[in-house]
Amino acid sequence: MKTKAIRLYGKKDLRMEEFELPQIQDNEILAKVVSDSLCMSSYKASSQGADHKRIPNDVAQNPIIIGHEFAGELVQVGTKWAHKFKAGDKFSIQPALNYENGPVGILSAPGYSYPYIGGDATYVIIPNEVMEQDCLLAYNGEGYYPASLAEPLSCVIGAMHANYHLTPGSYVHKMEIVDKGKMAILAGVGPMGLAAINYVLRREERHPSLCIVTDVDQTRLDRAAKLYPVEFAATKGIDLRYINTSNMTNPAEELRAITGGSGYNDVFVFAPVKPVVEQADAILAFDGCLNFFAGPGDPKFSAMFNFYNVHYSYTHVVGTSGGNKDDMVEALDLMSKGLDPAGLVTHIGGLDAVIDATNHLPEIPGGKKLIYTHIKMPLTPIAEFEEKGKNDPLLAKLSDICKKNGGLWSVEAESYLLAHYDKQ
Repeated sequence: MKTKAIRLYGKKDLRMEEFELPQIQDNEILAKVVSDSLCMSSYKASSQGADHKRIPNDVAQNPIIIGHEFAGELVQVGTKWAHKFKAGDKFSIQPALNYENGPVGILSAPGYSYPYIGGDATYVIIPNEVMEQDCLLAYNGEGYYPASLAEPLSCVIGAMHANYHLTPGSYVHKMEIVDKGKMAILAGVGPMGLAAINYVLRREERHPSLCIVTDVDQTRLDRAAKLYPVEFAATKGIDLRYINTSNMTNPAEELRAITGGSGYNDVFVFAPVKPVVEQADAILAFDGCLNFFAGPGDPKFSAMFNFYNVHYSYTHVVGTSGGNKDDMVEALDLMSKGLDPAGLVTHIGGLDAVIDATNHLPEIPGGKKLIYTHIKMPLTPIAEFEEKGKNDPLLAKLSDICKKNGGLWSVEAESYLLAHYDKQ
């Protein structure tokens, strides 16, 4: 079976190549990738090459397939797994395997560490350890892009679960955000921030009573408010507010004033920016938990933290790097119950768009860049479909479909794209 894939050889050295996959072993599965959403983590992997903790040291000689937010369908199932999977099953993968014997040890992950599996490919071989770790997950919903976006959603789910608070008079930590507490999502209208807002509003058993979302870009704040309206949040018992901190003289002081001076129980930082981290520290309540979500590219990144408050107000910090299998299962379950992640998607492209988009991801505005690996298409903002459609009837049709769905991507748009665009 031939595959066409984007392979990493070193720092910013990504190449589109076609090559033969080996015959699968009895404990492996051959799969067709349909969609992959580009992640800032892939930009970091490309930028750092072999210096990245998940990338093998010999990547120059043995390249890996990049991309880890992917979905597709199974093509051929080895005998070991025939009792559990069958050809034609749709799937998603939790890439954080936590498998000690992987190519780079416990940090090994599809999309970073393996020569024959990654999201930016037409066909891949799923290795035994993915199934052994229960990280090959069935997807029973419509389309494919929701399953691709289950991985980023699982990351914010994991972050919410990782927060913790104290039990007064003991050293027992209570995991999770404070139910009906006060939450702040800082720098929160990028792709992952939007995923967090969506999860907060759709979650059934635990949510804050107050949730502020901040940014310095009013256009992005307005888009977030349109996608996830404060009126809808109110029906869930959540006082949701979108706040532009660039209009504030003293953001920390003014954000804290919204709580009556008590501060926020759970604060999530969605940008690795020193002033934002320090702002988060300054608005923590007693026993407040700061979750540093956004992974920095600089290994020496640091910020000031008030240790007086650590000692006397029990403030604390956690960090998460991806979700786990249970978080992924929760994400897929929420999608089966109606959570649509389409609001995260702002650009659509084919496999031929991956190299340039990945290597310049921080420079490309908007949300998630969704790749369909079996088609040829330059990376195109959904917002430009209508204008570009004046000279391209396929884009004109996609524009009409997206308009019908509130300007968002959809299963209908995906189905049309896959049926009509040029194949790789």
